[in-house]
Amino acid sequence: MTGTVTVLVSSAPGSDKAFDALNTAFEAKYPGVKVDFSSVPNETFASSRSTRLTAGNLDVTLAAPKEAPSYAGDASQSDDNLAADAGLFLDLSNEDFVKNFTPSVIDALKYKDKTYTLPAGLSYYTGVYYNKALFEKNGLSVPTTWSEWENVVSTLKAAGVTPLGIGGKDSWPAGLDMIAAVQGLYPTTDDKEKLAEDLWEKKAKLTDPTEVEVLDRVKALYDAADPNFPGVGYDAIPGDFASGKVAMTIDGTWNQTTIDSAVAGAFDYGYFPLPASDNAADNATLGGKVEFRLAAASNAPNKTAALAYLKFFSQPENYKKFVEICGFAPSQPDVATSDFLKGLEQYTTTFTPAWDTLWTQNVNAGQGATFPFNYTAVAPMGTSTPQEAAKTAQSDWAAAG
Repeated sequence: MTGTVTVLVSSAPGSDKAFDALNTAFEAKYPGVKVDFSSVPNETFASSRSTRLTAGNLDVTLAAPKEAPSYAGDASQSDDNLAADAGLFLDLSNEDFVKNFTPSVIDALKYKDKTYTLPAGLSYYTGVYYNKALFEKNGLSVPTTWSEWENVVSTLKAAGVTPLGIGGKDSWPAGLDMIAAVQGLYPTTDDKEKLAEDLWEKKAKLTDPTEVEVLDRVKALYDAADPNFPGVGYDAIPGDFASGKVAMTIDGTWNQTTIDSAVAGAFDYGYFPLPASDNAADNATLGGKVEFRLAAASNAPNKTAALAYLKFFSQPENYKKFVEICGFAPSQPDVATSDFLKGLEQYTTTFTPAWDTLWTQNVNAGQGATFPFNYTAVAPMGTSTPQEAAKTAQSDWAAAG
């Protein structure tokens, strides 16, 4: 096998390192093949992939086709759904390497009964990294209710410590605060699915009490951060957290290895679900997702190398190294997890999909209802109060008809 295999993914510190290691190992295994690897920002990934798929110069990329619920109709089909329907991704259903993955995970990712993608792993991202030394110094314990969380924040502020680090410059990291708030206020999968369906069917409004409470929580989280956080990059937060500049940060388990490497020497930290509810039982589960998924282009210029790359990735010994570097929970059976992930088992016994994996965007709705919780409008990310942001979101949602 010779030639080049072109790979395009969205950028993240942990996965970029994992792909570097994977690519080096792949080239060592197949010295006649060069990996042409590109990692682009999340904001530009979709357009970059579309351009390169259309041009026919892409072998392996990321994709996530997902069947939309019946109430959403065809108008809200994702770009990945449309690409799969157009035959732009290879059907991997009959490839032997698919069997290396946990069958229930593969089944959950099928699109119209076909397997187009391979899961990189599982991530949880409705939780809070916390500095154990700062908590101990200030007599704090892990909060399990919203009132306990407010006490943690006020205590840290009184001690001159910034409670929360948020990388608002890139916008989407602030969305993790919103998703974490939804998790506590709509704790079960059924809760979130019902909310989504009720909004689509106009049985609920974004200005209803609990929906507004989501943005109230978001505002409180913003107030716990440095006032200038909208100008702080996401990549700066691990260092700020590891150095003690901030005591906590809401982030995904995918960034654990980056936090580990942010400072030299031991750094003792933990992770707990954001306790957005006043009921502790609602805050006992972490919301998560199946991480990014690898796919092969049907018009790949080097289809042989593309399939070889996916097979190499799927081999347990290579996959294990990949998820260790990324910090993902594995989506293959019998792959040992890190001590950090083992420490989260009490929160992950029942897998609960996070809000953004269940919500279907209405492409006909206005910008304020994209998520649909309008976190970007809440000051200081925007200029609105939670109530004003909710009103804008509801107006934009209603405009979709």
